[in-house]
Amino acid sequence: MKITIISVGKIKEKYYRDAVAEYAKRLGRYCRLEIMEAEDEKTPDGAGATLEDQIRAKEAERILRYIKEDAYVVTLEIQGKTFDSPALAGKIESLMVQGISHLQFIIGGSLGLHERVCARADLSLSFSELTFPHQLMRVILLEQIYRCFRIIHKEPYHK
Repeated sequence: MKITIISVGKIKEKYYRDAVAEYAKRLGRYCRLEIMEAEDEKTPDGAGATLEDQIRAKEAERILRYIKEDAYVVTLEIQGKTFDSPALAGKIESLMVQGISHLQFIIGGSLGLHERVCARADLSLSFSELTFPHQLMRVILLEQIYRCFRIIHKEPYHK
C-alpha cells in the first residue's frame, strides 16, 4: 500500500517535523509513505470572500497536480464523514481488499480546500468539528494512519 499525504504549506516548527518523522519511520513497516507539500498562498488580513476563493483556487491547482488518476483520494474537511479509529481501520482494510493500492490524503491550507479539490475526493473525512493548523493536522493524520495499520494487523496500541 502506498500512502501519499498532500498538504498545503511547509512545516516550519521543529517539534512538528520531529513528530512527522517519527510516524513516517513507524509507518515504514506497513506502507510506502510519501509527503507532498503544495505551496501556500499568503492571505492578507481582512481578505474578502472573493480573494479567499481566488487563494483556494491557486492552492487547488497545485494540489491537483499531485493527484494520481488511479489513487483513492481522501480530503480532510470539517464537514466530512467521521469515523472512530477501528472504523477508519476497517475502511482502509476494505479498500486494500478491493485492490486499492494507493491512498492520497489531502490537507488544505488556512482557508480550507477549493471545491475543485473536494469534487475529486472519493471520501471526505472529518477528524473533528474543530479547526486545526495544517501542521498539527499532518501529525494527527499520520498518527491515525499508524493506528489504523496497528489495528488491521491486530497489534496492540494504546487507547
